Amino acid sequence: MTTTADKPPVTRPGTGRTPVAAWTATVRESLDRPLTSYYLLLGSAGLLLVIGLVMVLSSSSVWSYELYGNSYSTFLKQLTWVIIAAPCVLVAVRLPHKLLKALAWPALLVSVVLLALTQTSLGVTVNGNKNWLALGPVQIQPAELAKLAVILWCSSIYATKERILGDWRHTLFPVVPVMGLVIGLVVLGHDLGTALVLMAIVLGLLWVVGAPTRLFVGSILVAGAAALGLAATSEERMERLTSFADPFASFQGAGWQAAHGIFAMSSGGLFGKGIGASQQKWGDLPAAHTDFIFAVLGEELGLVGTLLVLGLFLTLAYAGFRVARRTRDPFARYMAAGITLWISAQMMINVGMVLTLLPVIGIPLPLVSYGGSALVPSLVALGFLVSFARHEPGAQAALRDKRRRRVNGVTAGGVSRRSRG
Repeated sequence: MTTTADKPPVTRPGTGRTPVAAWTATVRESLDRPLTSYYLLLGSAGLLLVIGLVMVLSSSSVWSYELYGNSYSTFLKQLTWVIIAAPCVLVAVRLPHKLLKALAWPALLVSVVLLALTQTSLGVTVNGNKNWLALGPVQIQPAELAKLAVILWCSSIYATKERILGDWRHTLFPVVPVMGLVIGLVVLGHDLGTALVLMAIVLGLLWVVGAPTRLFVGSILVAGAAALGLAATSEERMERLTSFADPFASFQGAGWQAAHGIFAMSSGGLFGKGIGASQQKWGDLPAAHTDFIFAVLGEELGLVGTLLVLGLFLTLAYAGFRVARRTRDPFARYMAAGITLWISAQMMINVGMVLTLLPVIGIPLPLVSYGGSALVPSLVALGFLVSFARHEPGAQAALRDKRRRRVNGVTAGGVSRRSRG
């Protein structure tokens, strides 16, 4: 008697492969195409931006109506920032890489000057952090611009030193001292969250350039000790640091925001309450449209919605690191890795904060949270990433071939219509 275990696996006719093996081979073949990174970046970033606009509209409607008498006010501001960012992204995609590299030092110097100006009379204090700068009718957060500037500068330095990075001294200098200055200026504005993101970028780039393990581990320990030391200098930060594990123990105090974030996430269930149906956004959850927008997303779109967003971020991270691995240009490699580390680290910190795995330190969710100072640099950075993807091996030829087929298709269609006429 023949059992099921004795039967040979079913194979697809003419291939000699099982359906699972055939499907795996198809996926592998699709991922090996020259334009895979290009399409994954465009698709994941575009979907995250659309989801972000929808969630900003939903999460800010009550707050906007109370403050401005118009439920669409905050959403329209965010949409305006997207429109402003669009031409900047197009320029970033087309900008020659040599010119981009030449902008490294000017971008760093401008960022340092803007960060220093926040501690002058031009600086504006928001939620206890003096990290905003008033430039006429517009307020910007220079630390958000600094994230992109330091990645550009570090990538330029490491690309120039590509052949001597085996010496640990060239790995650390001048990057670590200069980054210490930038992070110090950010800390002066009491912005611990952005300082942690900058530390994550530096540590990630040290890993990418192949820093010795002892230096890498030592840098992590120093960064962790510095973060704890900075938190200890503020009673409010220490309260958040000690209460995040059990926010309900200080429900009426430091744990209020985290606790209501948990309420929002847990009440969403599998499919959520529906877009616009959040209850926590009616005043109980502070920063519902900025730092805690992921909580509102979980309440309205449920577990399915949160997993979709996390999946899109993972797709973006995969595509970004794929670009860094495949590109032949050292500058593009470090730049792609740095941008991907930035977006990924900030996403993990924000989600960890909402899920009470990390203290509440005021970090927006990239591409999703409200805020032009964070959105525009992130979109420009993704524009650079798309540009690097367009220059992967075989990508330029594939784009030309696709453009030629499109033109031939349009021409053939026009000839066909004339012949029928």
